[in-house]
Amino acid sequence: MAQLCLLSVHAHPDDEASKGAPTVARYKTEGVRSVLVTCTGGEEGDILNPAMDRPEIRGNLAEVRLAELAAAAALIGYDVVELLGYRDSGMPDSEANARPDAFANAELDEAVGRLVAIIRRERPQVILTYGDDQQGYPHPDHLRVHDISLPAFDLAGDPSYRPELGEPFEPSKLYYSVWARARVQATHEKFLELGLESPFTEEWFQRPSDDHRITTSIDIGDHFDVRLEALLAHATQVDPESTFWFGLPRDVARTVHPFEDFILARSRVESDLPEIDLFAGLR
Repeated sequence: MAQLCLLSVHAHPDDEASKGAPTVARYKTEGVRSVLVTCTGGEEGDILNPAMDRPEIRGNLAEVRLAELAAAAALIGYDVVELLGYRDSGMPDSEANARPDAFANAELDEAVGRLVAIIRRERPQVILTYGDDQQGYPHPDHLRVHDISLPAFDLAGDPSYRPELGEPFEPSKLYYSVWARARVQATHEKFLELGLESPFTEEWFQRPSDDHRITTSIDIGDHFDVRLEALLAHATQVDPESTFWFGLPRDVARTVHPFEDFILARSRVESDLPEIDLFAGLR
């Protein structure tokens, strides 16, 4: 069998740090090749770290964010970073959202084709992407990641689809990344137990829960810190004083919910559910 390969599709620089970083780091230690696809340059991201809110940073934010992406990807252990080449769409009704080069406005088949070309070249057995229910944070670029990932999964192995994009290859499994309600609840309760103010407001608990759909939980206990270090590499986007990411002592945070959770959305192989391995059925 060819070397196992994991491909993650993300909307902006920093998404690869907040979602799936410890999982990718774990598989790296097991010899799995990992590929990161970042669909936009994150040009519309706010500078959330006051120390980085300087004219030379604001004036070159696109370049800065790509440099941060490279640093974070190296910390996580990605072997390849692919840029899909679109511009950050910003939020609905913003000026950026109306730009023709925004990811949300890209012609669907063109964007699918760009992802298919990467899949055919890198030949991943497993793809990680965003889910079909994003009511909690309906960013146009996150929605678009979902929109292109499923048809790309289906079409990459179809020899009749865009043969100029490379030799057909069928990935075996596609997963949605999930922020489990159980994770949010456990973290919130730990803040309160320690007498700390929780960053998880009531709004968090009003968001729809997908916990009943989770099929796969990956033990990330030994790799938990990778997420935090990768987030810190995104110095413009992540305030090191943020209680959301860094409010709990690390030795405590590692134990609260030492898993990353996924929904198996498509599979061409048999595996027993629930899974503890994204490559279940493949090795």
